[in-house]
Amino acid sequence: MKIVYQGNCFFSEIQHRIPPDVLIHIQNEEQLFQYLGKLDLLETPSLIILETCQETDFAIVGIIRSLPLINRVPIIILGNQPLTITKRRAAVPLKFQDYYAIPIPYEDLVKRIYFLIRFTSKDRQSYMMDKNNIRRYKFPFTKRLFDVSISVFLLTVFLIPSFLIAIAIKLTSPGPVIYKSKRVGRGYHIFDFYKFRTMRQDADKSLADLKPYNQYVSDGSNKEATFIKIQNDPRVTKIGRLLRKTSIDELPQLLNVIKGDMSLVGNRPLPLYEAEMLTSDQWAERFLGPAGLTGLWQIRKDRENGMSEKERKELDNYYARHFSFWLDFKIIVKTIPALFQKTDV
Repeated sequence: MKIVYQGNCFFSEIQHRIPPDVLIHIQNEEQLFQYLGKLDLLETPSLIILETCQETDFAIVGIIRSLPLINRVPIIILGNQPLTITKRRAAVPLKFQDYYAIPIPYEDLVKRIYFLIRFTSKDRQSYMMDKNNIRRYKFPFTKRLFDVSISVFLLTVFLIPSFLIAIAIKLTSPGPVIYKSKRVGRGYHIFDFYKFRTMRQDADKSLADLKPYNQYVSDGSNKEATFIKIQNDPRVTKIGRLLRKTSIDELPQLLNVIKGDMSLVGNRPLPLYEAEMLTSDQWAERFLGPAGLTGLWQIRKDRENGMSEKERKELDNYYARHFSFWLDFKIIVKTIPALFQKTDV
């Protein structure tokens, strides 16, 4: 096992936590490419750690990914500033595993390093196929049966109204009827998430400009919030406001339920940029619970007056630990009066 570390800013914090015969310290990018260029198949590193002390530039990752022998080696980047949404989107195609903004709990980082090495080692396939790991991410039979039965029934009942809604969306704004985006569900499963389109076609491009109005950043700071909810979002169309207030825009997600991506009740599946901010030991537990159309935080009576990020994360973790048929039934009963929300978020 070999861990290549490039940089000097944070090396002292890592040095005494990893055995010296495992850690290979390289000073700068020039020396790193010299080292990587001389590697043969038997000398491939188990993991690479890169520093970006001065400026967050991921060009080096693209170069490393172009090298055939190490294009699948896990890469962790350490930086001195949090990533903006724009930087995160630029980083996705490069497929590095983690970005940490210093200061961080280094003991947690070391645990993550050894996990990635084990996960990407030669026994990865046997680890993925282990029966205990597969069972962990299966829906209980009664929950799955209930989900499919109710979803088929609701889709049948709302077939004609859905057709009329589709016509209304098409006539009132240009763009597709169904909005499709990548979401992260149970076990960090990424899937295509469906909704009736309620926003302008170019809504995603203007998200960064609306960050100051995020209801999860209530103190006026510029900190990166995990969740994004914009009250009175100007990107929402007229028909979209009606669909959102009645939660009818969620109807196409019944297809996700039938496909097995989601359950009727669970933790809301998150966009990629939100999910990647919940991979710490404290909050990653929420991904052990099923993704759902409705859940604990949607039925909270005080959610319209504002719910903190921490409260929502705690509710997600609670559901992942305690979900059951009877808890789901209670949530569904309480969801019905919560459907007609007063605020436009």
